[in-house]
Amino acid sequence: MILTVDFNSTEAIYIQLRNQIIIGIAQDKIKNGESLPSVRQLADELGVNMHTVNKAYDLLRNDGYLTLDRRKGAVVCVEVNSKVNHIENMNDGMRMMVAEAICKDISLNEMHQLVTQMYKEFGEFQNGGNNEA
Repeated sequence: MILTVDFNSTEAIYIQLRNQIIIGIAQDKIKNGESLPSVRQLADELGVNMHTVNKAYDLLRNDGYLTLDRRKGAVVCVEVNSKVNHIENMNDGMRMMVAEAICKDISLNEMHQLVTQMYKEFGEFQNGGNNEA
């Protein structure tokens, strides 16, 4: 697993880590059941504070992407049983995205094309992006 940190980014480092891990899971580069590096190990590799990695792991745990086990450490464990709750939570972020698109004169068709392309990039376009087939 290769994670990188952009120290010049305005995005917080723990958010960068969280997002890269979620993208790695979506791209199947990080597998369900796979152990992630310990907080100390990842912090040392990236040259960041352990609390930063711990915060990223806590967010991932709270969002249902991993479990924290005293013996195994952080283990990828994507919870898909909370799909309805996750859709409700995504609504706010997507609402803002659509508002920004409308303000910038981006059409519904252009937004649809962007989302379709992203699903293709993640290899999840089979069955319309539905893993339940």
